[in-house]
Amino acid sequence: MRFRLLVLPLVALVFLPACRDAKITSYRVPHEMPEPMPPVLSGGVAPTTNASADMATMANTAVPTAAGDGLGWTAPAHWKTKPQSAMRKGSYAIAGDDGAEADMAVTAFPGDVGGDLANVNRWRGQIELPPINEAELGRTSQHLDFNGLHCTFVDFANPDSANPQRILGAIVPFEGATWFFKMMGPDALVAREKTAFLQFLQTVRPRASQP
Repeated sequence: MRFRLLVLPLVALVFLPACRDAKITSYRVPHEMPEPMPPVLSGGVAPTTNASADMATMANTAVPTAAGDGLGWTAPAHWKTKPQSAMRKGSYAIAGDDGAEADMAVTAFPGDVGGDLANVNRWRGQIELPPINEAELGRTSQHLDFNGLHCTFVDFANPDSANPQRILGAIVPFEGATWFFKMMGPDALVAREKTAFLQFLQTVRPRASQP
């Protein structure tokens, strides 16, 4: 019995160093960082840099047009009237050489629709031109007055694109709404129509004052 009692402590002494040498190695695995959430605008709408997506969103958004008597005008005889649409107050096609055609649109919306700079930059984007600032808008636009109306007139082209385009545009505030007169099409054709466009603007007047 005494022999067994002596053996047990000896066995314990043999295995004790082995237990001390056995170390449990642990590894710290870093947590994966989640992708940052896109910034959110007021109203919970996330911005996008996809121009086609922006255009699709705008096309599917109901936009009220200006109401009331509004403005009237006389279009040049060679401008061909196109069918009206819900968004347009006037719509014309201008034919050029070799089947070229420019589009003339008259639209009107309540309020200032973001202001002159935002709307001019929207037009510039339509022909792949970079946006401009207020100072550049002041240098590149003209202010015209006719028939009791005031308008901001712009003329810009993108000759470096594969299909050079040009825009003639006039922004006319009237009775709490903003009217837009825009001709867009091939550079050479729209440049040819500039005189006719400016003469057309001189005919724009409040409908109530028309004979």
